[in-house]
This record gives sequence, C-alpha cells and structure tokens, in this order.
Amino acid sequence: MALDVGIVGPPASGKTTLFTALTGVRPEGYGTPHVGVAPIADERLPKVAQVVKSAKETPATIRLIDVPGTASAQLGGVRRSDALLGVVRDQADLTSLELELLVADRDHVERRLERVRKEAKSGDQGLRAEVELLERLLAHIDEERAVRDWPGELPPELEPLTAKPLIPIVNGPDGVDLALEAELRELSAEEAAEYRNGGSSTLEDVVRQLATILDLVTFFTAGDTETRAWTLRNGRSALDAAESIHTDIARGFIRCEVIRWDDLVETGSHAEAARRGLQRLEGKGYVVADGDVLNIRFNV
Repeated sequence: MALDVGIVGPPASGKTTLFTALTGVRPEGYGTPHVGVAPIADERLPKVAQVVKSAKETPATIRLIDVPGTASAQLGGVRRSDALLGVVRDQADLTSLELELLVADRDHVERRLERVRKEAKSGDQGLRAEVELLERLLAHIDEERAVRDWPGELPPELEPLTAKPLIPIVNGPDGVDLALEAELRELSAEEAAEYRNGGSSTLEDVVRQLATILDLVTFFTAGDTETRAWTLRNGRSALDAAESIHTDIARGFIRCEVIRWDDLVETGSHAEAARRGLQRLEGKGYVVADGDVLNIRFNV
C-alpha cells in the first residue's frame, strides 16, 4: 500500500528542510505543495537480496506532501494522508499547530454541515441523522477537543486532520538538526554513516515510528531481477498483498508461496527452504505476517 504522510508546521519551522532530508529533493519555489517519496530503511532487505542474488534492491516507500502553510485551504492538501509529521521549534509551536489543525477541522465540518442541511430538506432520514451527528461533532470541536477523541463513527468523507496520528519533530538544538540531515542526505550512505560514527539517521527512526503507529507490516518479493519491500496493513491477506503489487496479479491469483525472510537467509535459497519444509503454500485468505517473503503465482 502507498503510505501518504503530510508535513505540516508553522512558517519557517523547517518543513521543506525535512522534506529534503527525507527525499533528497530540494524543491524550487514557495507557496505550493511539494510531493516526493522517501525510502523506509530495512536491514532485512539487503540480506534477502544477497541470498537470491538480486540485481536490484527496492525499499518500501512513503509518499510525502509538504504543504506551505497552516491555513484551512492549504491543510486540505493533506486530508487524505495516513499520518502527519509536525515540524516545530518548541512546545509553543506545537500547541499553535494543534490549534490550527483543529480550526481547519472546524471549518471542514461546518462546510459539510451546511451542505448536508440543505440536502436533508428532502426528508432523507440518513441525511437528517448525519446533520445531528455533525452538529454534535461541531460542539465537540468547539470545546477544543481533537476529533481523535470523538467516541463515535464519522462520515468517511470527512477525513479530519485531528483524527490522524501526529508525530512532532522539533527542529533545533533540543531535537533534530534538519539542516544537517538535509546536507547528509546528499552524501552516499557510507559517507553519511561515517559522519554519524556508524549510527543511523534520527529520521529513519521517525519513519519506522510511522510504520508502527499505522500498524503496518513489511513483506518482500525476491528474485534475481529485483528484491523489493512492500508495506501492508496488519491483518490484510495475501490477495491484498497481490493487489498492492499489481491489480493483474490479484485478478489472476492462484496461490502464494510463503517463507520467513530469516529462514530464507539461513537456508540460502528457496529450493533448500522448500526441501526443509520451511516454505508453504497459502491461499487468498492467508494473513500476511511481517517479514514474509511471498512468491505469488497467478494467471491472467
């Protein structure tokens, strides 16, 4: 699945610097959203690739959207995001950002309420029920409570910002030096690791935290051409995994060969893993586990 993450924060907080540090892209221009892709570091990927002698390694990715401000219209660009990264300089910035997100949600709910009220004049009971729900939700927001604290169901069209996970990133001496991270992003992985004395980027931990908060698992596809990591919601099936790779694969799904990544690495090949009984056949309904290596058989 594509993981969409919005980057939000007050002006001059370092949003675009974070975007550059994660994607390696220095966007030109100001006042428009920036969209890019950042890899999810996974130490298992090269180990699997080495065993199957892949010509290429492709990590799972997140899609980042950096919006230029905190006005309601600008924040609308990240409503469909799965999570938000909030770039702030201090606690005051974070408090202000959370309020801006709440204000944007209030405007969003109020506009929908006005529209549904007009449509409910037709007498449709479903629309009347939604009007009552939105009125209660608006009162909830007016009490300066985030939508994530709302106890009931919500219309799926709302996509409220304050219902999404928000991970604060403090840009400065008490947090992450985003300017330095952006500069290190321009170096090779080896050079950057040497500068960090062998350590990893703090931002890699942020990306892993996103995966944890969103309850994602990582599975792999591995062959001599390419070994690739993919993300999937925990609890999803082999058919869902197939669809995330390509809709044709899901349409023609026959069966799925499954092996744990560490079993593959230990045995040294798919054939040896199968000989030892560590590879099994699963159907469409198999629940994919973190670290599975999948070989999906299909016919279209």
